[in-house]
Amino acid sequence: MKKLINVPQDVPDEEVEGFVRAFPNYVRKLEDARVVVRRDAPVKGKVGILVGGGSGHEPFWFGYTGKGMYDAVVVGEIFSSPTPDAGYKATKAIDGGEGILYLLGNYEGDKMNLGIAKRRAESEGIAVEITNVTDDVASAPKDRIEDRRGIAGNLFAIKIAGAKAESGGSLSEVKEAAEHANRNIRTMGVALSPCILPSTRKPNFTMGEDEMEVGMGIHGEPGIERTTLQPADTVAEILAMKVLEDLPFQEGDQVTALLNGLGGTPLQELFILFRRIDEILTAREIDVYRLFIGNYCTSIDMKGCSLSLMRLDDELRELLDAPADTPYFRT
Repeated sequence: MKKLINVPQDVPDEEVEGFVRAFPNYVRKLEDARVVVRRDAPVKGKVGILVGGGSGHEPFWFGYTGKGMYDAVVVGEIFSSPTPDAGYKATKAIDGGEGILYLLGNYEGDKMNLGIAKRRAESEGIAVEITNVTDDVASAPKDRIEDRRGIAGNLFAIKIAGAKAESGGSLSEVKEAAEHANRNIRTMGVALSPCILPSTRKPNFTMGEDEMEVGMGIHGEPGIERTTLQPADTVAEILAMKVLEDLPFQEGDQVTALLNGLGGTPLQELFILFRRIDEILTAREIDVYRLFIGNYCTSIDMKGCSLSLMRLDDELRELLDAPADTPYFRT
């Protein structure tokens, strides 16, 4: 499989270097760690927000570093957790004196390694809190919602927490805003193909040309059903109903929606899917206040997509509308 890379093992470092060179007015890289921080960090008197995870999900994680979103991102190897030392250095780099919120995707490696970073920072007097995003409906049943993974819907939690921090909210207020958002976010995905790992140039799992998998995770974690490939309208119905029924979303709700490509799905197909999704939401009298369509949280070059909805109230709507200015997300 052809890829425009140099040495496979250098992909995470070289992509971070390229990103920082591309957006020097937004970000800078720490000299001694694979950490990207907003250009003006630390921002004195503001709660810092840190995210972290493996590379391979671009523009997650580093693409949303900046005003109104997060202050630092700790980047791991491809589909691997960042190191505790990098997490600690990122925490120190964005400490503006009001504490730090770690906003994580609820993956065990991330929680373990950044938990070590948290304890180290706390030993030096830095207040650190953690919120784990759990939007992936497929990853655990509703009675074990705390075990669910965080996937593309994480973008909404980041936007809400980032806006609250930018407005001067305290650490407890920023954490509560993130958790309030998380309680109202649901995501369901579908994969049509594996992704090709740079290290092997081979698929990370096998899938037939006529198959799809509902609920597959962004690292290739097993979903809830593998079936024959269905028409776009049927796929849209599956995604919409899984999301709508889980919260559940109700008639009269207002939502923000994200139809996210996994890296190998063209916009043409995403718009075809949204045509049917919008019909379903309209029929249920659910109003889409803001819509985002495109590649926001990918799995390298996997074909497929995910649908995320966040139910809005006055507070979430105000924070969603608050200004954000990052390389890959602006409001």
